[in-house]
Amino acid sequence: MDEQQIRDMFIETGAILEGHFLLTSGLHSNMYVEKFQVLQHPKYTEAMCRELAERFKDAGVELVVGPMTGGIILAHEVGKHLGTRAIFTERENGKMTLRRGFTIKEGEKVLIVEDIVTTGGSVFEVLDVVREHGGVPVGVGLLVDRSGGKVSFGIPTQALMKLSIPTYSPEDCPLCRQEIPFTKRGSRKV
Repeated sequence: MDEQQIRDMFIETGAILEGHFLLTSGLHSNMYVEKFQVLQHPKYTEAMCRELAERFKDAGVELVVGPMTGGIILAHEVGKHLGTRAIFTERENGKMTLRRGFTIKEGEKVLIVEDIVTTGGSVFEVLDVVREHGGVPVGVGLLVDRSGGKVSFGIPTQALMKLSIPTYSPEDCPLCRQEIPFTKRGSRKV
């Protein structure tokens, strides 16, 4: 599956939005990718996760981990295609952690999956959790890298779609200067 096929899925489902958005990272942007517009379609979710699994099939993955919320679906589907366990991290008192009895075995080879990356903050937090529990991160699989390739996790990373979407700090945002109202999207409070 190539990047244009992935892009077509996002466009067909209305997952790529234009406007003035306050991102989870606190940055502003003129474009937002609403992942759940595409993830609500199991056939697309399965196809994208099968592609991520294919890209890491030779990495010796023993466990797939994704951050709550979108990462839960991705971890499950990628784990299914790799024949591994799949777990997720979640925030407790503002810190990413494992809950619900989830464990990572010492030396276990772990693939981290995430839906959309702008700054990579959630993935870095999951990498910390994996390492704190003795896991060995072997890769990061992303649906969308909207950083323009700027984010590096220091391990093999595969993104199904790459977007170069400008982001602005609130004080430097041209959309704010034009007094265009913004919409906060996402699930985490800034």
